[in-house]
Amino acid sequence: MPAAFHQEDEFRARLDAGLWWKIFRRALHLKRYLVPLLISAVGIAVCDATYVQITRWVIDGVARDGADAPFTLYIAASFGLTLAFAVAVWVLIETAGNIAHRLAHDIRRDCFDRLLSMELAFFDTRPAGWLIARLTADCNRLANVLAWGSLDFTWGLSYLVLVAISLLLMNWRLGLLVLAVVPLLALISVYFQRKMLLSAREVRRVNSQITAAFNESIQGVRTTKSLVREQANLAEFQHLSTGMFSAAVLNARQNALYFPLVTTLGTLGAGLALWRGGYLVENAELSLGTLVAFINFAIQFFHPINQLALKLAELQSAQAAGERVLGLLAAEPAIKDTPVVLAAVAHASDSAAQSKFEIRKSKISPLAPDGLPGAIDRIEFRAVSFRYATGPTVLRDFHLRVQRGDTVALVGASGGGKSTLVSLLCRFYEPSSGQILVNGRDYRERPLTWYQSQFGVVLQTPHLFQGTIRDNIRYGRLDATDAEVEAAARLVNADEFIRRLDHGYDTPVGEGGNRLSTGQRQLVSFARALLANPQVFVMDEATSSIDTETERLIQRGLETMFAGRIAFVIAHRLSTIRRASRILVIDHGRIAEAGTHDELLRQRGHYYQLYTGQFHHEREAAVLASADR
Repeated sequence: MPAAFHQEDEFRARLDAGLWWKIFRRALHLKRYLVPLLISAVGIAVCDATYVQITRWVIDGVARDGADAPFTLYIAASFGLTLAFAVAVWVLIETAGNIAHRLAHDIRRDCFDRLLSMELAFFDTRPAGWLIARLTADCNRLANVLAWGSLDFTWGLSYLVLVAISLLLMNWRLGLLVLAVVPLLALISVYFQRKMLLSAREVRRVNSQITAAFNESIQGVRTTKSLVREQANLAEFQHLSTGMFSAAVLNARQNALYFPLVTTLGTLGAGLALWRGGYLVENAELSLGTLVAFINFAIQFFHPINQLALKLAELQSAQAAGERVLGLLAAEPAIKDTPVVLAAVAHASDSAAQSKFEIRKSKISPLAPDGLPGAIDRIEFRAVSFRYATGPTVLRDFHLRVQRGDTVALVGASGGGKSTLVSLLCRFYEPSSGQILVNGRDYRERPLTWYQSQFGVVLQTPHLFQGTIRDNIRYGRLDATDAEVEAAARLVNADEFIRRLDHGYDTPVGEGGNRLSTGQRQLVSFARALLANPQVFVMDEATSSIDTETERLIQRGLETMFAGRIAFVIAHRLSTIRRASRILVIDHGRIAEAGTHDELLRQRGHYYQLYTGQFHHEREAAVLASADR
């Protein structure tokens, strides 16, 4: 578990009305739920205020008329008001729930869509747990705060207005006395606003780190156990957990101090009403029913203020989540189509399918979506240099030209720039300087989705998704038939092991493919890449972690896979690349040696040393294995 995690950006400490308006605008398309929600909230406020007035009428009526008071009218009014209140509450809960769930769905979908559009460099600086927290906890939090917060704010403000009007109409002098407490309440709210927001933001920041720690610990559990790192990881996690505890306790203390202050002020207002109102009743300047209504209103006047203060605190607490989610939604991918490319695609589009960058996978499209030839005949690296955002230069003035039908093998020490080279080729990153040309044109001038769809990439550690073997192979081309899926598996010699399984192609692979061996997962990933019928194959250490038998199976299918295509192969086992049309020894971002297998052996340079050393090592391992048998 790494000690350092992605840190939150600095945000303004005060409540940002502009930010919440941006979030609220995302709910405006739900007006068929939003309008009934607001109407029901106002209706509940009217019912609450009317209950107090009915109580006033009953007390004054009994005091004035005794047994002749119109009790039937009072009962009917109370029953009708209760029925209206029940209907309003039902509408309120129904609509608020709909808004919360639909808004969470929309925000989560938009966030995920934005994540899929981001370049790899975006994920290099953000742990998976941090991103998961944005798509789960933060999205749900914002949706709930917005839905139920809109309800409480509408009800609270409506009730405050009704109560204030009622107080002033019944006795404006006594009403002003009760309302005099409001400025003090406003001062306390402003003071606590900054304090609670800062502590709530710290809670969310540490919570993101804990989520990331959970995720990385679970994903790396095998490494942790193999290195006996349990206690060290526990100590690091304990440090994070202690920070979370301290921040949460501070936030709880601030809330525990704030809300009793609000309640105390409410009691003070009621006390003032009782003191002054009692004097007025004694002097027959105020009826008993009006005094009771005044006391009830004085107490209830501060209940919506208390609720508004609570929702304000929740807004402050959720603002950090809102800033992060909106920041994610506003993030612009560094690698995307330029306006010139988009204009070319729009001009060349003959159908809606073309305008969405859709291509036929069964054969190479004669034209790409931008109207240029769809065949990739040559790729050229011209004076390419590259450095990561927080690292040294990896490639320096790199030159390479590859034609259709060429298989280029990349060898060399770890960290030499081989994987960076193919990442640039696939346009996962873009050169810091120089150009990568496709058919003589800078690949940044071609549609990104079309270009990347022409690649079949097989990594050292293949990732399989939940589902069956058939589903995972079909992931290479979702419209492929079962026959095409099985044909791709046969070409890479995966069909034999698949049919030996109890459920064949319908065998579930488990999480990450954990029900299959490493070699079986790799064969499935080869079939998936082949099914996409790419024009360029990229194999990044694809055979380095599999057994020799599986490697032989793969080698049989490589010639078929590479025929008529451009192929880049990063190889740890040099015996697998002897038939490559060109072998490049990459050292510190430059080509140290280049040639065929035989040519490089004759040069007796770095490749010769690598190959002979590995050959002797493999031969010794084979002898030892034979001796053990």
